[in-house]
Amino acid sequence: MEQEPTMLASIACNLDADILSAAFPLLEEGQVEALEWSFDTLFWAEQVPSWFTELLTTYSNHNRLVGHGMFFSLLSGKWTLEQQQWLRQLHQLAAQFRFDHITEHFGFFTGQNFHYGAPLHVPYCEATLRIGQDRLRRIYEACQCPVGLENLAFSYSLEEVKQHGAFLEKLIKPVNGFLILDLHNVYCQLHNFSVAFEELVMLYPTDRVREIHISGGSWEGSVSAPGGRVRRDTHDEAVPEEVFQLLDATLPRCPNVKYVVLEQLGNGLKTEPSKIQFRQDFLRMQALVAKHRDHTSRPLTNTFLPLHPLPPSSIIEDEELYKQQLQLSHILETASSSDEAQRLLHASTLAKTAWKIEQWEPHMLQTAVDIAQKWKK
Repeated sequence: MEQEPTMLASIACNLDADILSAAFPLLEEGQVEALEWSFDTLFWAEQVPSWFTELLTTYSNHNRLVGHGMFFSLLSGKWTLEQQQWLRQLHQLAAQFRFDHITEHFGFFTGQNFHYGAPLHVPYCEATLRIGQDRLRRIYEACQCPVGLENLAFSYSLEEVKQHGAFLEKLIKPVNGFLILDLHNVYCQLHNFSVAFEELVMLYPTDRVREIHISGGSWEGSVSAPGGRVRRDTHDEAVPEEVFQLLDATLPRCPNVKYVVLEQLGNGLKTEPSKIQFRQDFLRMQALVAKHRDHTSRPLTNTFLPLHPLPPSSIIEDEELYKQQLQLSHILETASSSDEAQRLLHASTLAKTAWKIEQWEPHMLQTAVDIAQKWKK
């Protein structure tokens, strides 16, 4: 009997005509070994086509379907009805499909109810740690499978970048969780803060990496940024050469990696050349997976399931953190420039707190303003 591969070449495949059109030849040829599905993008869909459900079920039946949450807003200071509903719907899906694991994004979303936008950083403090641990526990209780977090592309300062891996490890520890190491997000950090890969990768618990993402992004001009531009994790372009190099260098460091996932948004797959490039990127990723799978054939040493029963607990909230997040969201969404945002922040309750706004880099504050105002509803 052929041995089950320990590392699977995967794609992020959602109910999107452009993504599915680009991926169809790979799926038809049986090249795609696993699927990552952003399940909560369909929570509000009136009807899911039967053929898409059949696709998910096929991978689910072979234990090769993983779920990637987008909209839970894990580190919001206040528990919301939307989060409660999100968990209910995840519980229902976990009864329908066999997820090999479930993941979410680090951070909180801008916006009045924290369920719109792009995830942004929170302070690394006891309040956010306790809230994050509580939310991950509730995700596990809903899905009853391994739970993980993805590293964030965005940071305000080099200090945050260097502390990110250690804080992620603290967050996932109570549920014996794992990391998605998004290498394009790492690429953003390497450029935006002029830090070396060898220095940064040592700060992540690579033995807890169960999934790796690769994707593309975009450049945004900035006078104050390194090289005069900021790297953004927009997922709308092909995978850069540098990210493939990062994948080749990272795989040997991650003894428990099981899924390597190619991500691209449908808005970057509108043309036939872009779809061809997507398939070429997948085949190159697949070749790297095969290379390292052949050279490092090994049993995975961590199931990433809780090591002890999780006793019932009350929902954890932090009113001060919640108010600060509302204030920060309002400033980012309404400031006419990064200079005005900086002035408003220094006059706000975030000044001289764990947010450490005094250390925020101007080019990253401008990026935060751009992100918040792009996604403002």
